[in-house]
Amino acid sequence: MSDDLTEVQAAVVPDGFVINLWQRGFGRTVGPFYSKRDLVTNDEIMAFRVEEHHANGMGNCHGGMLMSFADMAWGRVISNQREIGWVTVRLTTDFLSGAHMGEWIEGSSEIIAEQDDVFTVRGRIWCAERTLMTGTGVYKGIRSIQRKPGEREKRGA
Repeated sequence: MSDDLTEVQAAVVPDGFVINLWQRGFGRTVGPFYSKRDLVTNDEIMAFRVEEHHANGMGNCHGGMLMSFADMAWGRVISNQREIGWVTVRLTTDFLSGAHMGEWIEGSSEIIAEQDDVFTVRGRIWCAERTLMTGTGVYKGIRSIQRKPGEREKRGA
């Protein structure tokens, strides 16, 4: 293990996940984030490992981090399925369990309604078999982000 990595950072990333190479902004600050395609459903699953910079004063994942992650993981379905960039209108969540230092957290969502570039999604955040949070998000599509075939895979984002 390198001297500049913590135990959490050096932990093994589960099979199939690739790092999302965010070069700037909030995602870079609170990451790293990972993603993979579920081979059964073809849904994208986004993930992160709880590190020290995600923790609250009790050493658990901060609720604000889980909300931020839910916002990104749940809105991402719009980018992936409709190739539209988006902004958040409303995020409603229910916290059901906490996340602890070093745990691998995953999240995904599905579009349940869309009208006039306004999308409603239903999402879930989990750790292994434990659901951490559920909720809905309302997002406004703001611009096309059409990608060339294979572009997302090359960038790792």
